[in-house]
Amino acid sequence: MKRLKNVLRINIVVLAILFTLNTQAFAKTLTMSTTTSTQASGLLDILLPELEKDTGIRVKVIAKGTGAAIRDGIDGNVDVIFVHAKSREEKFVADGYGTKRYAVMHNDFVVVGPASDPAGIKGVKNVGMALAKIVSSGQSFISRGDDSGTHTKEQFLWKKSGVKLETSSNTIIKKGKKREITFVQPAAASGYRSIGQGMGKVLTFADEKQAYTLTDRGTYIKYKHGRDVPIDLIVLCEGDDNLGNPYGVIPVNPEMHPHVKYGLAKQFAQWLVSKRGQELIAGYRLLGKQLFYPDAL
Repeated sequence: MKRLKNVLRINIVVLAILFTLNTQAFAKTLTMSTTTSTQASGLLDILLPELEKDTGIRVKVIAKGTGAAIRDGIDGNVDVIFVHAKSREEKFVADGYGTKRYAVMHNDFVVVGPASDPAGIKGVKNVGMALAKIVSSGQSFISRGDDSGTHTKEQFLWKKSGVKLETSSNTIIKKGKKREITFVQPAAASGYRSIGQGMGKVLTFADEKQAYTLTDRGTYIKYKHGRDVPIDLIVLCEGDDNLGNPYGVIPVNPEMHPHVKYGLAKQFAQWLVSKRGQELIAGYRLLGKQLFYPDAL
């Protein structure tokens, strides 16, 4: 009987220790909505383990389009967002949903298409002119059409192109939930297709159809050089200042949502823009190619 009591005491102590450790781990766990490109590129696989080593903070990642990530912040479903649509990020802060936008890093977008380049855009430096040539030549262009940061950039670029535009709407389904989105697209462009999918699926589809599309460079590099069966699409238009792709991290405002872990979110944001976080971002390579460039150093 005495031995049984001792075993029970030991088990209770062990359970108490495990409960305490689990409680502490939960207390230092953030929930973050972020764009698919930060996850798909492998960058978070480098950053988050180092963050935990330095601060003890763990991050639960929810990867989705920027529009959906921002809505998570608006609804208070996450503690922090890490996205790439600067005008929408600034509005998120101005509307009181976020406390501050921390400029973390940037890369760029590129227009890719078939090597045969039937629209003749190779070497065209003005991205608006390149897009106009795709439309005027009747060639196919595949749009994400999913309210992501890439889709937001694409609409901005169409407005710069001088092409006649029309407002359209589409129902997209993400994780079983239907959502109606409204956006601009070229008017009466028979080759334009909005498919409501993420960047990887869009690149794959565009490759199958030998069509043009807009992509962030990091995802393109992965699908072009990092897969057993690479896509055939090549970069045809790049380097325009309008193709810049800045990323920002924003803690959700505790005055709007008191339950969020603002202290940890702020610590995470400040770590990303610290010398430590910025050097990790600058040093990250995929297949020997730098994907992101720090903005806070």
